[in-house]
Amino acid sequence: MKFELKAQDSQSKARAGKITTDHGVIETPIFMPVGTVATVKGVHQRELKDDINPDIILGNTYHLYLRPQTHVLEKSGGLHKFMNWDRNILTDSGGYQVYSLSANRKIKEEGVKFKSHIDGSYHTFTPENVMEIQRTIGADIIMAFDECTPYPCDYNYAKRSMHMTHRWLDRCINHLDKTPLKYNYNQAFFPIVQGSTYKDLRKQSAEYIANSGAVGNAIGGLSVGEPAEEMYAMTDVVCSILPEDKPRYLMGVGTPINILENIALGVDMFDCVMPTRNARNGMLFTAYGTINIKNLKWAEDFSPIDDMGITFVDTEYSKAYLRHLFTVNELLGKQIATIHNLGFYLWLVREARKHILAGDFKIWKDKMVKQMNNRL
Repeated sequence: MKFELKAQDSQSKARAGKITTDHGVIETPIFMPVGTVATVKGVHQRELKDDINPDIILGNTYHLYLRPQTHVLEKSGGLHKFMNWDRNILTDSGGYQVYSLSANRKIKEEGVKFKSHIDGSYHTFTPENVMEIQRTIGADIIMAFDECTPYPCDYNYAKRSMHMTHRWLDRCINHLDKTPLKYNYNQAFFPIVQGSTYKDLRKQSAEYIANSGAVGNAIGGLSVGEPAEEMYAMTDVVCSILPEDKPRYLMGVGTPINILENIALGVDMFDCVMPTRNARNGMLFTAYGTINIKNLKWAEDFSPIDDMGITFVDTEYSKAYLRHLFTVNELLGKQIATIHNLGFYLWLVREARKHILAGDFKIWKDKMVKQMNNRL
C-alpha cells in the first residue's frame, strides 16, 4: 500500500491524499459505506459502484466469521469474489462487535470468549486467529484486534485495556508475519489507538501505535456515546502524534458534521452505519439539514427528494412518494433513502477534498456545518 499526501489546508489540519492498493486508488478524505455481512444493506453492487461510487467499502470480521463462515469465503476466492466487488475492502477486527456483546463475552489476556448472537454457540477470538480470519476474508486493509472500551470508562480500566490492546497488537504483528497471503494481492495492516477519553492515555497509545511502523493507523474507541467535543479533543491529540505520511482512519464516525470537523483535525478515512441505518428509519441527510421523511409535512410535497441530484433517486422520486413508501412499510422506501444518504456522504467527502485542494476548506467547512445543523 502506498500513501501520497497531495495537499494540506493552511487554516486547519485537513489533508487530501491518495492511497494505492492492488485493488485501485482511494482518494482521501474518504467515507467507506459499511457492508457488514458482505452487502451494503439494500443496495445492489451495481448501484453501489455506478451511483454511490465509493473507492472502498467495509466488511465485518465478526459477522462474516459467523456467516457465511470463512471456509465458504475461502472456497469462493475471498470476499471480493464472493460479493462481486472489484474495488477496495477494509475489514474491522471484530473488537467492536465483541465489545457490544457485553453480556455475552469474557475478556482475558489470551483473547475474548463470546457467545454468538445467532445461535448461542461459543467462540474465541485471539489476536492470532483474527489475523488468520482476516487473511481468509481477504480485505485490502485489515485491522488489529483491540479492546474497545465503553463510555464512560473508569481511568484504571481504560489504562489496563489500552496496555492489553498494545500487547495484542504485538501478537497480531508477530502472527501476521508468519501467516502467508491467501490470494494474489497484498493486504495492509492498521493498528488501533485506544485510551478512552483520557488525554494522557491517548497520547501514550498514539506513540505506541506510531512506533509500530504500520502503513496506516486507526483511532478506535470514539463515537461510543461521548460528547462530540470530547471526540474532537481526543482526535486532535492523536492526530498530532500519528505520522503525517500515513493515512489516519477514525473508526465508526459519524454524522456529516462529525466527519467535516474530524477532517479539519487531520483524519483521512471514516466509516459509519449512520447513513444506512438512519435511512432505513426514514432519516435523510442533505446539504441543508436532516429530513424525517415520515413527518406529515412531506405528505403532499411533490418536489424531488433532493434538488442537488447527487444520485438518480434524488430527482426520480418525490418526498411525498418516499413518505408514502415508509407509511406502507415498502422495502423500496428503505432502498431509496439508503442510496440517497450514501450518495450524500460520498459527495460530502469528495467536496471536502476539492476544497482542500483549492485552499478554501475552512471557509466551506464552517458554512456547511452551520447549514447541515438544521432539521428541515
